Amino acid sequence: MTTRWTAVRVLRDRTAGRCLTAVMVSGFGTSALWLASGVWVKDLTGSDGLAALCLLAMWAPTLAGPVLGTLADRCRRRPLLIVLSLSMAALLLTLCAVDGPEELWLLYAVLFVYGAAGTVHDAAESALVAGAVDGSLLGDFNGLRMTAGEGMKLLAPLAGAGLFTAYGGSGVALLDAASFLAAALLYMSLRVREERPDRVREGGRGATAEGARHLWGDTVLRPLVLAGGVTMLCAGVSGALTYAVVEDLGHSPAYAGVLYAVQGAGSVTVGLLSGPVLRRLGARRFAAYGIGLLAVAMALRAVPYDPVAWASAATIGVGLPAALIAVLTEVQRRTPGPLLGRVTATANTLVYTPNVIGLAAGAAMVELLGPRVQLSGLGVVLGVTAAVLLAQRPASADRTAARSASDASPA
Repeated sequence: MTTRWTAVRVLRDRTAGRCLTAVMVSGFGTSALWLASGVWVKDLTGSDGLAALCLLAMWAPTLAGPVLGTLADRCRRRPLLIVLSLSMAALLLTLCAVDGPEELWLLYAVLFVYGAAGTVHDAAESALVAGAVDGSLLGDFNGLRMTAGEGMKLLAPLAGAGLFTAYGGSGVALLDAASFLAAALLYMSLRVREERPDRVREGGRGATAEGARHLWGDTVLRPLVLAGGVTMLCAGVSGALTYAVVEDLGHSPAYAGVLYAVQGAGSVTVGLLSGPVLRRLGARRFAAYGIGLLAVAMALRAVPYDPVAWASAATIGVGLPAALIAVLTEVQRRTPGPLLGRVTATANTLVYTPNVIGLAAGAAMVELLGPRVQLSGLGVVLGVTAAVLLAQRPASADRTAARSASDASPA
């Protein structure tokens, strides 16, 4: 009953509800393009390596997150989100010109810009929501955002694959362009008051470093973000072992889709519950318990037995989003508005970059060590991470909370 009530409160909030709808609409198009772009390149060239470059092109700009996040602090966030959405809708239309291997440079260029715009978009949206939504609803909003994102990941790839089969890559590009246009219209309908941003005290590297200093100087945010980075590193290694795990279970590679669906169901569940649980436990304990669940799930993943594999996948779906929701919500709550774009983008870079490193490391070690040894090691690393996070003293965190916001504020 509590979960339903808090979810309804978020959806009834005009700003939160429309931002959430915009996330769902644009996320649907993004997930469809993410799958279709690799299939598109594979279809045109027959090369697995060139197809994999699509993911790299979309991900690479997140490395510049601290710099790109500065843009979200120099402008009003609502107009910036509108401009970004309309610009991406127009840019995606150029993909209709990709008809052969000689035009692939255009696809890669668009995907690179797509990734950069997404980094700025996420930072601006986080700042807009933090300033416009009641602070007591931030955990609920972020949980529902996670639920919506996971739901789109389950549905959109199927739609993208079907659309690609029927109309080719240009059909998927048009779908994504339409999703960005719809998101822009939703942002236009928001009624939020935003003050003109103050001039950033420092320019260039100094402005970027200001967000990093705030993040590193807050003794609540720092361990949360570091724990999130370790968690995503381990998740990346585990993700690279998926097909080896499926092989140990005695199934074909397609069975990985079943495990992903079960994991997605777990993520949807924790997204709906995150608001009330965050209010009861606090971000630190919520993240630590989620990472602890993930540690158990990683160890169980080494057991080649179908019911255990299903339970492990569902538990991963619960534990991993818990850590991510806790990090984002606490960043929003503990960061002054003028810094929030930079701090959000910096936190996202520190949390999500290790995931790609983990994917590469897991792929390199799977033949050398095998999945069971790696999964057992991941369980130990995650268990230690959860224990260290729980050991943080709340009293010292409270003293930092009183100090860090005023010290870091550029006002």
